[in-house]
Amino acid sequence: MRQITVIEHLLLHQKENPLATGNFTRLLTELILAAKIISRAVNKAGLMDVLGETGEINVQGEEVQKLDEFANRVIIHRLQRSGVLCAMASEENADIIEIPEKYSKGKYFLVFDPLDGSSNIDANVSIGTIFSIYKQEKDTDYPTLGELLQKGSQQVAAGYFLYGSSTMLVYSTGQGVHGFTLDPSVGEFLLSHPNIMIPKKGKIYSVNEGYFPFWDDKTKQVIASFKDVSAGKSSYSLRYIGSLVADFHRTLLYGGIFMYPKDCRDPKKPRGKLRLLYEASPMAFLVEQAGGMAVDGEQRILDILPEELHQRVPLFIGSATEVKKVLDIYKS
Repeated sequence: MRQITVIEHLLLHQKENPLATGNFTRLLTELILAAKIISRAVNKAGLMDVLGETGEINVQGEEVQKLDEFANRVIIHRLQRSGVLCAMASEENADIIEIPEKYSKGKYFLVFDPLDGSSNIDANVSIGTIFSIYKQEKDTDYPTLGELLQKGSQQVAAGYFLYGSSTMLVYSTGQGVHGFTLDPSVGEFLLSHPNIMIPKKGKIYSVNEGYFPFWDDKTKQVIASFKDVSAGKSSYSLRYIGSLVADFHRTLLYGGIFMYPKDCRDPKKPRGKLRLLYEASPMAFLVEQAGGMAVDGEQRILDILPEELHQRVPLFIGSATEVKKVLDIYKS
């Protein structure tokens, strides 16, 4: 069987995909190159001085990992020179990242988490790069933050690179979800998972139950529903990696649900931990394209209009059966 690369796949479906233009292809090509550079560093992490913390604190109030900082620099360096972006936003940067005057500009916004799961780097757990692409709606040379703050439903593409036992790209341009695996021998991402569809019902629930004492009663009821043993044994198994991109990838392929509820420890942060723009919206776009659902407990993730760059939300994402169960409990 002839192996198909990412760009070939995009061009083959050009007639049904209005995004398959030269500019979008260039953007995807630069993202892929950046991911290859990051993948190489991840694979050599134990042999290079890229493990551990930098000693700095990022905008999220978290310790910055060396490899996280490296990934952020690689993506910014490659993409700001692409000539197809009007601005970028990174989970690691406090403000919108402008394109320097010396480079050409385009009409796309790139929003990304350079290295999701970075706290697991030293333990050699699967980590990844999450990205989201929006189109600039106004024809201005200097886009504002307000222009970037769009609903997830307005994404023109989203996806992630997973650095694990193999390096994978999973992405969608609104025409289904497709997975590509990096073949190191040829240096190309080759189509390995065409037309991914999440099972309508799964057997796995994924959540950090260590936070159980800090959840409200509705959330505790949700978790209890997945541990119900009234039929003699629970029909669900618990699986939790602690790296969103890895937990989501398993959920996408096997079905079930991944949950990161809000907790009650800090009344000043009632919205949960995961970031709407960098994590929740891209994954919600993918799961809906694959036939699943993503909500914050009350509403569809893709319907939420961001109010700020680093806004946080609770996230319940996965198979339709499990997510609907969550909605029913919260609304009861």
